[in-house]
Amino acid sequence: MADASAFLMSDSPGRRVKDRLARYGVTAGGIFVLITLVLIFFYLLFVILPIFETVKVKPQQAFSVSFSDHPAAIRINEQNNIAYRMSLQGRLSFIDLNSSQTGALLNEYTVTASPASFARTLPKEEVYGYGGQSGEVVVFKPTFRTDFSDGDKKTISGIDYPLGQKVQLDPEGQPIVKLAVSMRDEQAVIAGATADHRVRVMVFRHQESLLGDDSSWMSRSFVVDGLPKDIKSLAVTPDGRTLYAIAGSSLYVVVLDGKQPVIREAVDVSTDDALPEQLTLLSGANSLLITTSDNLVSQWFEVLRDGKRQMIKARHFEIGNSPVVQLVPEYSRKGFFAVQQDGQLSAFYTSVKEAIYRAQHFDTLPEHVAISPRADRLITVNGDQWQIYRVKNRHPEIAFASLWQKIWYEGYPEPDYVWQSTSASDEFEPKLSLVPIVFGTLKAAVYAMFFAIPMALAGAIYTAYFMSSKMRRVIKPTVEIMEALPTVILGFLAGIWLAPIVEENLAGIALLVPVFPLVLLLVGLCWSLLPGQVRHRIPGGFHIILLIPVIVLLFYVCFQFGPYFEQAFFSGDLKMYLASKWGIGYDQRNALVVGIAMGFAVIPTIFTIAEDAIFSVPAHLTSGSLALGATHWQTLTRVVLLTASPGIFSAIMMGLGRAVGETMIVLMATGNTPIMDWNVLEGLRTLSATIAIEMPESEVGSSHYRILFLAAFVLFVFTFVFNTIAELVRQHLREKYSSL
Repeated sequence: MADASAFLMSDSPGRRVKDRLARYGVTAGGIFVLITLVLIFFYLLFVILPIFETVKVKPQQAFSVSFSDHPAAIRINEQNNIAYRMSLQGRLSFIDLNSSQTGALLNEYTVTASPASFARTLPKEEVYGYGGQSGEVVVFKPTFRTDFSDGDKKTISGIDYPLGQKVQLDPEGQPIVKLAVSMRDEQAVIAGATADHRVRVMVFRHQESLLGDDSSWMSRSFVVDGLPKDIKSLAVTPDGRTLYAIAGSSLYVVVLDGKQPVIREAVDVSTDDALPEQLTLLSGANSLLITTSDNLVSQWFEVLRDGKRQMIKARHFEIGNSPVVQLVPEYSRKGFFAVQQDGQLSAFYTSVKEAIYRAQHFDTLPEHVAISPRADRLITVNGDQWQIYRVKNRHPEIAFASLWQKIWYEGYPEPDYVWQSTSASDEFEPKLSLVPIVFGTLKAAVYAMFFAIPMALAGAIYTAYFMSSKMRRVIKPTVEIMEALPTVILGFLAGIWLAPIVEENLAGIALLVPVFPLVLLLVGLCWSLLPGQVRHRIPGGFHIILLIPVIVLLFYVCFQFGPYFEQAFFSGDLKMYLASKWGIGYDQRNALVVGIAMGFAVIPTIFTIAEDAIFSVPAHLTSGSLALGATHWQTLTRVVLLTASPGIFSAIMMGLGRAVGETMIVLMATGNTPIMDWNVLEGLRTLSATIAIEMPESEVGSSHYRILFLAAFVLFVFTFVFNTIAELVRQHLREKYSSL
């Protein structure tokens, strides 16, 4: 035999160059991988960190505008270039906010003379009303249109009367001292309290002629009976179905759907030492803000309990010791600003427990504060002095509590973890709790590992320790090739083919769970009782070939007897039995389907690494153990598996990392329902599937967009933590059993 040592140990210059290049190449590749991971980490942080920025309110511009009357309300248009002012004397004025002509009076209209009351809808509707001294009501809407006639872009302001110049609310001609207005495209509601303590309501419905060439408003009027006399505040929801009234210590909920209004309930909204003072509707009018005289602001909304709708107090906001002068709700979000007597300005969001902003802004208390439709400007008015503030508050709905704690959302009977990022309504309250999708990720991984670990490790042990080398050369590459199968195919098969099979044969699968191990034990017992000359006819390592037909036959028999099993023990319908008896629901695409499909995707990873670890155990260890009288099973359990344990644990953790990050299978084989339930027969939603589904539809830079990046960051951290734990445990096991 030729001596290769001289060649291997030679000091050839070409060899040294090749070794150096290989070393540099491997080192550079490792460094670039680390740099890539670090760059991914910091890019995710770069996108995520803006959602945790603090709110900023900074003075931008001050100017002076003089009026002879007192303001009732101030608003800003969508483009932030025009402010409009409604006065207590019935005039509407438009003020230019352009930098070159700030403070210039553009238009002024006399809406009515000497009104007795004033009302506004939600900021988004931008409809207002004046209640007259003779029972009449004027409903008006400021209008804006863009004009390019002179070659420059101009915003032309005006006024519109959607219900006509005047509506007679009270036929008896009493002054309207309290007024509430609601208006949308097809309906409008006017509610007013008269000076003689009656509450009248007019409901308008928009109708078009059959030919479509004419339209009109049809109205009906009625009196609300049963309300007390000392009404402090009225409000009507935009859908025109509910009227809220505060009187004394109670909130009265009046249903306007039927022919006659009905007081559905009266709720005591007072505190121990204070009565309600002010009623404010939040965006969408699903929530009410009620301010009491002890400087407490509480949020109330309707929930369905025991088959009945009722008002509940969801939370309260600690404003401080100074009285609340004004609440300023945002146009399309569930946030609001509070102005206090001592000049403090605070910002709140309903799903965040604490104030998201608080600062001392006003030396002289402003008469009115308004927020722009985009929530990026505040304007304050104090006499003739106007001040514009720039507001930076892009992600008020995001906080630690809204991401990781239970939140009581509008309409929900109790606080809960909810992921619901979008809706068909602009008045939707985003629900961005990461807990349900983190739970779904772990649930999918756990059920996949329940299915994959026993099969993969048992297969690896048998292949590496018991199987003949001839069969091993076929089986091992075959299983490894399975890893190259695209997971989108597995997900497609799971959703389209496997899920209906599981649904149709659920009883057979339930029967298979106890029968399968019992049959395998029985087959093993029968095999051991056969004569030795029969057993030795099968070459060592080929016994699995005899077991495969038994397993196939077992599946067939269980599926065939499933209906009889279901009829005998579950009244003929297992799914109905589980739902009625145990409250366990069933979804066709559920965690069981995901566990089976993802298990097949994870098995090759665990099998390959574990089989290599077991097969790599030095032969002298097994030979020595057998020579000392140990059986094959004793050698396997006390020598081989202990020595290979670092590799086996690494295989399991690699499979777990694969399961946590899997996308296509969970995307296609589940209902993508973000629920928190360990029920194997219900669906789930994972971090990766959420990112894949919602990222293409999210608005770049929005809270939803950045939360999806946060979900990716959480997934990145999960994978890093799992791999770190795997490496630490592997090193510990390696040191512990290295003496073997």
